Amino acid sequence: MLLPPGRGRTVTVAAQEVTFKVTGEHSRAASTFEVVVPPGFDVGAHTHTHSEELFYVIEGELEVLAFEPLVRSPDHWREWESAAGERAVRAGPGTLLFVPPGCPHAFANTGRTPARVLFQAAPPPAHERYFEELLEILATDGEVDDSAIAALRLRYDVHQLTPLRYEPPEGPGEPEGRTREAH
Repeated sequence: MLLPPGRGRTVTVAAQEVTFKVTGEHSRAASTFEVVVPPGFDVGAHTHTHSEELFYVIEGELEVLAFEPLVRSPDHWREWESAAGERAVRAGPGTLLFVPPGCPHAFANTGRTPARVLFQAAPPPAHERYFEELLEILATDGEVDDSAIAALRLRYDVHQLTPLRYEPPEGPGEPEGRTREAH
């Protein structure tokens, strides 16, 4: 399989853009996606019992975390610290993050420009289905349906520890952003 730049099935909403590159239809090992993370998007800290993930930052910067904290505070993962003194870090182009099953992890775009990430999840196809359904929920106007998000997470092995948030930054000439939060 050869995919030229920009190819693959793309799903876009204000909170994220996901291009499916390799799916469970193509591989038994892993699904691979290209994800554009807009400014103000915070996936929230979460774990997976069975899945492992790999993130590779292509463009932009993200704040990332992948460790067990001393205390899993329920709201602000960026304040977490591990027993070894690890804290969330700023990840730029070329940064790779591997997350084994059970490891709390998170990423957020706290900057003012989009970040582009190559993302891999194993085994397929659970994460590709999760993305499709999550983006469908996030595409709705108004507040995020917390019960729909909770049911989706239960089906796809996503154990949310802190809220998913989307708070687009406001700037000169930009429309006022809205907060989207799901617990």
